[in-house]
Amino acid sequence: MTPDARSPRLAENVVHFVRILRAAGLPVGPARALDALAAVQAVGIEHRTDFRAPLCAVLVSRHEHLELFEQAFDVFWRDPKLLERMIAALLPKVHGRLGDVQTPQMPARLAQALIQSPKPLDHSETREIEFDAAFTFSAREVLQKKDFAQMSAAEIARAKDAIKRLVLSLDEVKTRRLRPHRRGHIIDMRRTLRSSMKAGGALIDLKYLGPRTRQPPIVALLDISGSMSQYTRLFLHFLHAVTDARKRVYSFLFGTRLTNITRALKMKDPDEALAQCSASVVDWSGGTRIATSLCEFNKRWARRVLTQGAIVLLITDGLERDPDDRLEFEIDRLHRSSRRLIWLNPLLRFEGFEAKARGVRTILPYVDEFRPIHNLDSIAELCRALSAEGGRSGDPKEWLKQVA
Repeated sequence: MTPDARSPRLAENVVHFVRILRAAGLPVGPARALDALAAVQAVGIEHRTDFRAPLCAVLVSRHEHLELFEQAFDVFWRDPKLLERMIAALLPKVHGRLGDVQTPQMPARLAQALIQSPKPLDHSETREIEFDAAFTFSAREVLQKKDFAQMSAAEIARAKDAIKRLVLSLDEVKTRRLRPHRRGHIIDMRRTLRSSMKAGGALIDLKYLGPRTRQPPIVALLDISGSMSQYTRLFLHFLHAVTDARKRVYSFLFGTRLTNITRALKMKDPDEALAQCSASVVDWSGGTRIATSLCEFNKRWARRVLTQGAIVLLITDGLERDPDDRLEFEIDRLHRSSRRLIWLNPLLRFEGFEAKARGVRTILPYVDEFRPIHNLDSIAELCRALSAEGGRSGDPKEWLKQVA
């Protein structure tokens, strides 16, 4: 018997599926649900591929949402072990000496959306599942230490609000220009003569010039490959908050090519700013060509933005798609052009991390600091490191000695 695409049961399930996608973070609403129903009725549901294609075309508007849609579609419409995977995604992960088992994991925000779904997936009798959170850490402490990739949609929203409240006070550097200074070492003749004219030249009060200080510019180079997508997206909110308070912040995204998103991050609304960034990038969640991207940056942008002691933040896991000899030359050139080159790598969240990859071993000798960037605590540590009171981390070359 051929299934009917106009049955009330199917319409109810499609609407429920749209609600789950919305709870998981996709920008879908009632209008999208109506369009999805119309698309399914027009195409039909005789084959699974024909049923999936119209839903994907209507409900997915950004490339980075495609993977979440695929997993939600497989779980909602087919997976017989739905409950076990949801509970496993919400439980804390334990890493042994051999690392994580290479099995597909459901994103935490998708599991949370399915667990908190107001209606069951079918009309059979279900029992209520409760999680006892007694004698556990506070929600704030858990959020500070939780990995960005394991956050639910609600936790990501709370993390964005926490990032907005972070304060970044950079250590100021001296410039070549001078400014009026009480304890300066150079006499300001113009101000001195103007001041003496008030007393008719009878009294001359010497005015002095001293060094002018200014906060150095920040240049961020962010990897948008598949393994870095979630971390880069949260760090973009941090850059948007910093850009709103400072004028000299330059941001670039790179995957297989380099894209300047500085102007997009200057928009007042963070959601509109990130949407503009996504629209300007065509290689999001693709491959990684670090050497090619750094070469383009050094040739086109280095002389424009790396001025007055710029601080460069390199956010990548160092897993180069096409490793070659150019990477060492380009990272050395970038290091020489900046005052501080800080490498932020989310792989440092693993205790057993070792610098064995060729790209990692090539970049490490030419960076000043090597830091993790996977949760709110790591971003707060970065703010303290960039401030006048914060210190620098250990020598990044020590990581190379551990595997030598």
